[in-house]
Amino acid sequence: MNATAPTLAKIAGFARAHGAKAGLEVTVNFVLPFLIYNLAADRLGAVQALLAASAPPIVWSIVAFIRERKLDAISILVLSGIALSLIGFAGGGGVKFLQLRENLVTGMVGLLFLGSAAIGRPLIFLLARAGVRRRAADQVAAFEALRDDGLFRRAMAAATLAWGFGLVAACALNCALVFILSIKLFLLISPPISYVTMALLTAWTFWYVPRSMRQAMDRRSAEAQGANR
Repeated sequence: MNATAPTLAKIAGFARAHGAKAGLEVTVNFVLPFLIYNLAADRLGAVQALLAASAPPIVWSIVAFIRERKLDAISILVLSGIALSLIGFAGGGGVKFLQLRENLVTGMVGLLFLGSAAIGRPLIFLLARAGVRRRAADQVAAFEALRDDGLFRRAMAAATLAWGFGLVAACALNCALVFILSIKLFLLISPPISYVTMALLTAWTFWYVPRSMRQAMDRRSAEAQGANR
C-alpha cells in the first residue's frame, strides 16, 4: 500500500491541476459535437451536420497548438493529427465515409507509433524527452544517456507498441461501429471509447515510463559505483 501511495498522490495532484481543462476538453470534443449534430441534422442533412459537428474539436486542437508555440515531438504529433482531421473535414463523400475518415486519424497515429518502434526510434522516447525538456531542461542530458541502456530501450519500445496497438484497436472498433450504430448513437458511444483508450494508455504510461527511468538510472548508478571500487 505504501508503495502505491506516491503514485496515487501524483494522480490526484494531476487531476486537481488539469481537471478543469479536461472538463472543457470533454465538452468541446464530445458534448458540443453531439449537440451540434442533433440541432443541425434535420435542417442541413447528415453529411453537413457531421461536418459542422467536427468543427469544435478541430478548432480546439488548432488553438491549443498555437498557444503552445513550441515545435518538438509532441507538437509535431499534435500537428499531424490536426492536418489529418482537416483533410477529413475538407473531403467529400457520404456519411459513412466521413465517419470512417475521421476515425482513421486515430488509426494513422497508431500506425505512426508502430512504425517508429519498427525502425528503432520509438515515439515514446521522443515524447518523454520532450516532456523532460519542458519540465526540467537540466535533466535532458541524463535522460539522453539512458539511450544506451538496453532494458530502458526495450521499455520505450514496449510503451510505444502499447500505444500503437491500443490506438489501432480503438480505430478498428470505432470503424466497425460506424456500420452497426445510428449516427446519434455512434456520436454517444465512439468518443467514450477513444477517451477511455487514451486515459488507460496515459495512466499506464505515467506509471511505466518513470518507473523504467528510475530503474535505468539505478542500474547506471550501481554500475558506476562498482567501477569505482
